[in-house]
Amino acid sequence: MKSEPHELSMDDLLREPPRAFEWTGVRNYQARNFMRDQMQPGDQVLFWHSSCPQPGIAGLAEVASAAVADSSQFDPASPYFDARSRPEAPRWVSVTVRGLRPTRLISPAELRSHAELAEMTVLKRGNRLSITPVTPAEWAFITEQLI
Repeated sequence: MKSEPHELSMDDLLREPPRAFEWTGVRNYQARNFMRDQMQPGDQVLFWHSSCPQPGIAGLAEVASAAVADSSQFDPASPYFDARSRPEAPRWVSVTVRGLRPTRLISPAELRSHAELAEMTVLKRGNRLSITPVTPAEWAFITEQLI
């Protein structure tokens, strides 16, 4: 899961450990579908800082709730407001996420240097999704060898 640190950083997630943050603002159908169809409470995620001077994996987090309607789509004051979405038929979903622990920053360049991660979705050219799946083999390599 990617976040711009000025909006939500790993430090923000860890500041209040029991608190779970609603992961709002996903406005890409593929990323929404990953969240809606594949993420379950208890799943661990790699928390990635993006659109910043030093992007990369900054920590581990966990999914704290199943996908529900993203509250920001109904809020006219939100930058993620969607006038076409209706409460009875929401277009966008969100999960809540809880920080587990920080890691050393693992840069995209370091990840790319490992053949075991050559097919990792987040590293593919042109990928701009804020949520991408990680295979069990990729997860094991990162958590056992790099973190």
